[in-house]
Amino acid sequence: MASMFSRFFKFGSQNMAIDLGTANTLVYVQDRGIVLNEPSVVAIETINGIKKVKAVGDDAKMMMGKTPDSIEAIRPLRDGVIADIEVAEAMIKHFIQKVHGKKSMFRYPEIVICVPSGSTSVERRAIRDAASNAGASQVFLIVEPMAAAIGADMPVTEPVGSMVVDIGGGTTEVAVLSLRGLAYTTSVRVGGDKMDEAIVSYVRRHHNLLIGEATAERIKKDYGTAIVPADGVGETIHIKGRDLVNGVPKEITISQANVAEALSEPIGQIVEGVRIALENTAPELAADIVDQGIVLTGGGALIKGLDEHLREETGLPVSVAEDPLSCVALGTGRAMEDPVYRGVLMTA
Repeated sequence: MASMFSRFFKFGSQNMAIDLGTANTLVYVQDRGIVLNEPSVVAIETINGIKKVKAVGDDAKMMMGKTPDSIEAIRPLRDGVIADIEVAEAMIKHFIQKVHGKKSMFRYPEIVICVPSGSTSVERRAIRDAASNAGASQVFLIVEPMAAAIGADMPVTEPVGSMVVDIGGGTTEVAVLSLRGLAYTTSVRVGGDKMDEAIVSYVRRHHNLLIGEATAERIKKDYGTAIVPADGVGETIHIKGRDLVNGVPKEITISQANVAEALSEPIGQIVEGVRIALENTAPELAADIVDQGIVLTGGGALIKGLDEHLREETGLPVSVAEDPLSCVALGTGRAMEDPVYRGVLMTA
């Protein structure tokens, strides 16, 4: 009877893996793959002092920087960890319901969520509690670099050292993996967000123009480069913002070389993180990394010339994973489905 009952409960809802990112949240459902990929943004509306969720994901992202006083667009995760637990909970709940449909009245089965390797036990507990309150019957955690490595098809279960650099929105995770574990890991709190901030402050410093986060992100995605273009200029970019001297909207032109200059500091910090990891790696594993090279994952891996820049700085082969944006979600899903990887999951 009990087995029939549990089978009945399992029916209609499947295990899920969630890549809860600072910038985007991806949801992977067992046997279906990635079913959702939306920005980690929640728009909260306050009416007569009562807050309620107005929009989540894509719809909320459109509102960023353009909201009236009664609505605020919040990103509940900062630096890869939950900064606002209530909003994060509402967001996780919304995404789970979106995937399962509102009709699911049962508690959901297992949910695997990835966390930054440098997160504290308090931060991990916050993530676990948010998922439990959102309806998970059991929550497992997996560290982000491990999930990224599994998603990038790296030999994490073998006694071979491999290095992964996962550049996310809030953090860059640098890890050396071997035998289903992290031989060395460091988490640098620099990622896509810091790159956007660097572009904003560069434009403000050099051109007295104030631009929004969304504009900076677009410049980074379309023109961001880690290496100054060969001709020293590259493409020209038109940007609009508010003139800080006259206070009126204005358009200016900058070059790709300027963007490379703006990004040089956050990229330098990432390179430094890689260097520290290499210095602290055991000699046998270091020998393997010379053969295997470094694999880049995460949205930051898409910055033009970043692999080349790292190659010059470290002298090691550097490659970008096949689908860097969904590596972590794929790896989290695979760790949930495949018994070979079961050992890498943690209960908080």
